[in-house]
Amino acid sequence: MEINIYKLDAFTDELFLGNQAAVCILNEWIDDNIMQNIAAENNLAETAFLVQRDNLYEIRWFTPLVEVELCGHATLASAYILIHEHKIAVTKVHFYSHLSGDLFVNKLNNGLLELDFPTDQYQECNLPEVIKNGLNIAPQECYKGKTDYLLVYESQTNIETIIPDFRVLSNADGRGVIVTAKGKDCDFVSRFFAPQSGIDEDPVTGSAHTTLTPYWAKRLNKTKLEAIQLSKRSGYLTCNLKKERTGIAGKVVLYLKGKIIVK
Repeated sequence: MEINIYKLDAFTDELFLGNQAAVCILNEWIDDNIMQNIAAENNLAETAFLVQRDNLYEIRWFTPLVEVELCGHATLASAYILIHEHKIAVTKVHFYSHLSGDLFVNKLNNGLLELDFPTDQYQECNLPEVIKNGLNIAPQECYKGKTDYLLVYESQTNIETIIPDFRVLSNADGRGVIVTAKGKDCDFVSRFFAPQSGIDEDPVTGSAHTTLTPYWAKRLNKTKLEAIQLSKRSGYLTCNLKKERTGIAGKVVLYLKGKIIVK
């Protein structure tokens, strides 16, 4: 069995920055264990697998350890491949996830691709002791969304100087931990830690911005926001709150294309 594979950098216009994703195009779904093994072999934050069904594309995402409910950067990368490599003539790519429902990526006039995802619902909560013990700086506020904790800090400097203990954080429940603060050169900044999902620090996390965007839109009283994820690779996102949906836009750079040989 041969599988077409692409590797890309998402939420950047420069190679070797942003978040790495692999995209695998399948004719039909294959065994889950094979997909998980491919994701582990790729050893990237996420590998996306696609199967075309009429006018939409079923999509699933795997980290090196687990399948996840939603992944932004790998969905953005998938849309890039369909538009630029498979030459599908659409301005909106329709994906369907059996875990997250209908998802869309819009092709914008300025060269950006925009994720169209459900807006997350979050609630204020007490800071879990395991997360408190896993971070060297305590947050001002703590919230829990569908899959992630959202911790709000006083300043961008706090976000830059957080030193996570990934061994401790790996015991936290949920997918991951988002830390955020108001930005110096943008509306807000963030980082994302998910050792319990096999990713110590994710370079750029599109799906986390479905939680970040409604929080900062309410706090800053604006619906369109510019964001930077402050990982070593860094990523730049334009976020647009559309009530029940959130637009998360960025650019993608193709790094590699080839074939996986599975015997």
